[in-house]
Amino acid sequence: MDYLPDTNIITAWLKLDEKVMKNVEAVACDGNKIFISSISYYETKRGLLSTFATKKMERFERLLQKYDMIGIENVLDEASEIYANLKRRGELLPDADIFIAAIAKAYDLILVTNDKHFERIEGLKQENWLK
Repeated sequence: MDYLPDTNIITAWLKLDEKVMKNVEAVACDGNKIFISSISYYETKRGLLSTFATKKMERFERLLQKYDMIGIENVLDEASEIYANLKRRGELLPDADIFIAAIAKAYDLILVTNDKHFERIEGLKQENWLK
């Protein structure tokens, strides 16, 4: 199975969190892939730029060279369905999180996140590498 880390996992990865680093290594050893969503790219880069985090920015640039990025163009229908389902239940999430979840579902990826609110999305496979 392949993986899509949420922005909070990428942030921990850039901080060289030991648990995340072990999981990244295990994924590589198992022959699985890690993808970066264009939404997490945006959320991560804006944070790094706004705080002048140059060392983390360098690490982030290296990650981007190693892992493929997936955009939202092909998942807009999936995102719309997630939004409608959550809205009907009165459990909306931020649009960025809906897009990240839609990418994971559309590409059959495991979303790696530390956010429990993703549990509201039916059929979304998840793991937490920070526990």
